[in-house]
Amino acid sequence: MKTFERYVFRRLTLAFFMALTALSGVVWATQALRELDLVTSKGQTIVQFVGITMLAMPFLVLAVAPFALLIALVLVLNSLSQDSELIVITASGASRNILRKPVLLFACGVGLLSAFLALYLSPASLSLLRNEITRVRVDLVANIVKPGRFIGVEDGLTFHIRNRSGDGQLDGLMMHDERAAGTISTYEAARGRIVEAADHTLLVMQDGTIQRRTRGSGAISIVRFQSYAFDLSSLIPQAAEPTYKATERSMRELLSPPPGDSYAAENQDRILAEIHDRLSQPLYPFAFAMIVLACLGTARTTRQNRSVALLTAITACIALRTVGFGALTLVSAAPAARFALYAVPVAGFAAALWLSLMSSRPAWIVSLVTRAEHLAERAEEFLSRKRADRSGGVA
Repeated sequence: MKTFERYVFRRLTLAFFMALTALSGVVWATQALRELDLVTSKGQTIVQFVGITMLAMPFLVLAVAPFALLIALVLVLNSLSQDSELIVITASGASRNILRKPVLLFACGVGLLSAFLALYLSPASLSLLRNEITRVRVDLVANIVKPGRFIGVEDGLTFHIRNRSGDGQLDGLMMHDERAAGTISTYEAARGRIVEAADHTLLVMQDGTIQRRTRGSGAISIVRFQSYAFDLSSLIPQAAEPTYKATERSMRELLSPPPGDSYAAENQDRILAEIHDRLSQPLYPFAFAMIVLACLGTARTTRQNRSVALLTAITACIALRTVGFGALTLVSAAPAARFALYAVPVAGFAAALWLSLMSSRPAWIVSLVTRAEHLAERAEEFLSRKRADRSGGVA
């Protein structure tokens, strides 16, 4: 690439990753707030909560990547126009491809990223998320040990803890066991922790006592200990095999489901829609890039209004993605609609490419743009007068 092309590509890449980070963070925060019960009612630690919710990040990045590309293109192309860089490049006699080349290469990079996320990383992370959710549902700490409450695990066995710290430590532990025929045992410990060792789940208690009372004679014995391990393996509920949804399956599992897979047999329409949705998602970065380039890639003077072109680019991209979502919902009812998943971004790309390659725009488009720009200028003048009147009134 030439110097100017490398300059545009670097700016687009930097703006894209900044926008992608911001959008992904906002979307992740909204999704994480919905999973706060992992910490509150399910008893998971903050580290486990963050780890589980971060497994959804590849799926979220895939969803916001085209819009991060849109933001990056709008910011960079608008900045090039405001700083008169596009005017200088055009006046120097450079080809129109000097801007189109870095933009399409940038869109190609985002398309490859989207393909990697859609075909591999996103379903792999979502399947891990499904496994973690299944594990949480049978987690002993989540279902049995709850601070401030006496929990009857089974007949004759009661748990109570005062508090559970963020790293999983149990403070103020008490366990009352009446399951033995001849002895009643009460365990008290300052601290405790549930650990996995040699295929066993152990409650390791520290700095506590064991009080044993014989049922017949009522004799009581107290044993102090620094560390004591209590086997909880028999209390752990067995986790059922998780059922993976279409979005949580790899492409290989979607194309050739294992024999006896009831979900695949009952949801063939969803699997079909998921396959074509994954294959079509990498096309949207190219469509978005060409739409923005057709609207904002032309050099304009600082006196010309660019708000209409800017609004047109954003509206067209959002409308194109909305139509794509609509086509996805139709695939389940009408399998032939799967071809629309590819036709929507390809049509958007082709229409924008046709407009950008035309030496002169059709008369109806020029008339439409002129009227829109005139209305935008009138609106800006009206707002300016209102601000001036308000400031004069305050003075």
